[in-house]
Amino acid sequence: MKILIADDHPFTLQGTKSFLESYGHKVTDTCSNGVSALNLITLHQPDIAILDINMPGLDGLDVAKKVQESKLKTKIILLTMHKEMTIFKKASEYGIYGYILKEHAQTELEKCLLEVKKGNRYVSEFLEDDLVVDNKNKNNNDDLAKLTLSERKIIELIAQQKTSKQIAELLFLSEKTVEGHRSNIIEKLGLPKEKNTLLIWAIQHIKQ
Repeated sequence: MKILIADDHPFTLQGTKSFLESYGHKVTDTCSNGVSALNLITLHQPDIAILDINMPGLDGLDVAKKVQESKLKTKIILLTMHKEMTIFKKASEYGIYGYILKEHAQTELEKCLLEVKKGNRYVSEFLEDDLVVDNKNKNNNDDLAKLTLSERKIIELIAQQKTSKQIAELLFLSEKTVEGHRSNIIEKLGLPKEKNTLLIWAIQHIKQ
């Protein structure tokens, strides 16, 4: 399994490389900016690219988007300090396979690689506890206060008219789990169990 690492902090870059090599992984390329990362991914097509988000030239999200658009087979893992909902959602839309917070990298990176190697997606176990919802996306009414963070993420996507299948792909959940969340949300909000009732409520109450 060939791995590329891109990070504009030399200490983090070398530390991540040494950490992976200590587990027997083959790091074939390293670089410090998004432009070089994209060029190396296109040229060498590593199995996995571990990217920081904040990099000069192109950031990690830009690289992930271009890899997706070019239909390259390299699987992207983002290793980042960002906990904002908007950034996580954008990363999900770009088809990333892993999202890990740097502060938990030592405990999660190897676990993430093993899952991604099997074709599975991995999101930091700590992310849901740490995730910050941007102020512009907050709605502090009593109804939304009844929902868990996972349920709020789902209803935001419902407001964007995403299907259960699309939501499952974006949040790395099973479609059955999403349907279960939908049922719980309807019950908590006291909505009638009619077709599209949750979609209508979400469009009317969730700020985009």
